[in-house]
Parts: sequence; structure tokens; C-alpha cells
Amino acid sequence: CGKIKTDFRFSNTLGWNTFPVPTLTEKSKADLTRCAEDILLAREAHWPKTIADLYDPDEMPEDLRHAHKRNDETLERIYIGRTFRNDTERLEKLFDLYTKRTASDVAAAHKSPKASRRKVH
Repeated sequence: CGKIKTDFRFSNTLGWNTFPVPTLTEKSKADLTRCAEDILLAREAHWPKTIADLYDPDEMPEDLRHAHKRNDETLERIYIGRTFRNDTERLEKLFDLYTKRTASDVAAAHKSPKASRRKVH
């Protein structure tokens, strides 16, 4: 994900892999797949409404809102076994996972020959 000039570009190796997601079990994958299918079915039920119409906060169809709520709850249970109490707890968990995932990269960068090859004048 990013921009070249003013055009957006998307990458399956950058945009999708930078968000810290816990290791998913087969059950978790199946649960999330079902949630995604429910969201798509709810959208389809309101055809020919546009995405803008469907996601207008004041006009969002109740079945679509419910499908997204179920998806959120399912994902949060994958992260911590229950729903998050608030956004602060959610962010703390995401930063914790990110720190753990990148710790080995940071350590490797500090040990790399490039990092130790500093010229002293």
C-alpha cells in the first residue's frame, strides 16, 4: 500500500502483512471466513445500493451492522479470548504483538555487519 505520484498502489506483501494478527487456528480461519461471507451476503441483500450508501453511518442496514459487529467480536476473541474493554486495551495488544513480532528483526539489525561498520575519523 502506498502512492506513486498521486496514484494509489497496493501490495499483498506490504499492505496485508504489516498488521499484527495472532496465529490463526483452522477454527479461527473458518469463523472469520463465515463472518466475511455474512458481510458479503448482507451487502448483496441490499443491491443495488453502493458501498457509500451501505456504510453511511445514519443509513447502514441493521443486518450489515450486525454482521460487522459479529466479525469484530470474533476477531477480538481471537486476540484475547473476549472483546476488548476499550480502544486503549485494543491498541496496547496490537503494539505488544507488533513489538514481539519485530523484536528479532531489531536484534538482527543491531548485529548485522553493516551496523557495526562505522567509520571513525
